[in-house]
Amino acid sequence: MKLQITIDGHAYAVDVAVLEDDESPELPMCAPHQAALPTAGQVQIHPGGAWDAAGNVGRSPVTGLVIKVNVTPEQAVEAGQLLLVLEAMKMETHVTAPRAGTVNRVHVVEGDPVKLDQVLIEFE
Repeated sequence: MKLQITIDGHAYAVDVAVLEDDESPELPMCAPHQAALPTAGQVQIHPGGAWDAAGNVGRSPVTGLVIKVNVTPEQAVEAGQLLLVLEAMKMETHVTAPRAGTVNRVHVVEGDPVKLDQVLIEFE
């Protein structure tokens, strides 16, 4: 049986077989399935999170928990500056500024659960 699973936003095609209790098959490694890439003007993924093409709206790159918020509205930030820290499955994800600018709105506070692609922060 063929199935597709998604882990941290990456889609994988897998073959699933129903086995008897006494079978011990040789299991092949799964190869990543090429997921559809966003079109121009949608979302850009970079090490610091998922941002719209203009770098104005930052979205969560994972489903997890906000463990640190480093900025406030009207604060000026530099490109690459740490804005938020998310935790998912005991791993931290740093959301950084894609460009220099001013924070317009922060949509989350420490302790908030977030979903994949949820809006976290907006720049002016």
